[in-house]
Amino acid sequence: MNRLSLFALLLLLSLVSFGFRPHWGFWAHRHINRLAVYRLPPEMLVFYKKHIGYLADNAVNPDQRRYAVVGEAERHYIDLDVYGDSALQVLPLYWSAAKEKFGEDSLRKHGIVPWYIQTATYQLTEAFQAKDARRILRISADLGHYVADAHVPLHTTRNYNGQLTGQEGIHGFWESRLPELFASHFELWTGPATYIEHPARAIWEAVARTHAATDTVLLLERQLSQEFSDDRKYSYETRNGVLVRTYSAEFSRKYHQLLQGQVERQMRASVRMVADLWYTAWINAGQPDLAPLSELRFTEEDKKQEAAEQQGWLRRLLRVRPEADDITP
Repeated sequence: MNRLSLFALLLLLSLVSFGFRPHWGFWAHRHINRLAVYRLPPEMLVFYKKHIGYLADNAVNPDQRRYAVVGEAERHYIDLDVYGDSALQVLPLYWSAAKEKFGEDSLRKHGIVPWYIQTATYQLTEAFQAKDARRILRISADLGHYVADAHVPLHTTRNYNGQLTGQEGIHGFWESRLPELFASHFELWTGPATYIEHPARAIWEAVARTHAATDTVLLLERQLSQEFSDDRKYSYETRNGVLVRTYSAEFSRKYHQLLQGQVERQMRASVRMVADLWYTAWINAGQPDLAPLSELRFTEEDKKQEAAEQQGWLRRLLRVRPEADDITP
């Protein structure tokens, strides 16, 4: 690892430690996109299966650019509790109405994931209509990421890492440590993709179900922590040659049991909605023939351009650019 890469890694770790929002583990994001492909009908599978590696590998792109690209971070979450107990009743389904009611600056400050998923779905429909293979893949990969984030309970509250209740670290515990230990036993198949008649409504219903689990996530961890001393709650493991502190296997197992399959349910719901939105965008685009697009090959020039873009993210990250308030979702 060269000095620049090492510095970037250390900076990213420091950003997380100072309160920036964690996310589904990279493995989970990749796995969700990969499984979503297999829910598609043959007419879509002929294209998506051919590029399943791209869709899985690039599922993590939004997280890689969230600290470097202006306006990215707010697309991953929404602090529903900021809007009071009636948030789901007072927040408009659509972005234009929400801006008019609450103001764009305020909305962006507290996250816009339900509205941005709608935007990305519409963008995917346009990409299908244009038969733009590269854009279809890029938007599909990104859309899968945002949908998965919207299914993480702690992405729907300002207490996103337990920092307001003395439970720092619970975010990564729920969405990275538990899948790491138990996902090999998850049943994530949900059957064929289905058309969503009203995407905005379906997205908000998913966010509502996710948010309803937030209190359980926090309460059960707090109760279980009272039964464990620190030396039993935490353990040390070597990762990539570095000794790190993490939640112990015993504590993780008991918490997972108390949650009664919650992480598995949310991952399965993510797989379902990702595929359903891909399918819905394709239907709304008129069901274009994707077979000719399956021959897409990423050239060396494409790879160089992607590498340059990632290097640009890194440069902007190192400059710690501020968020802008003038970019529409």
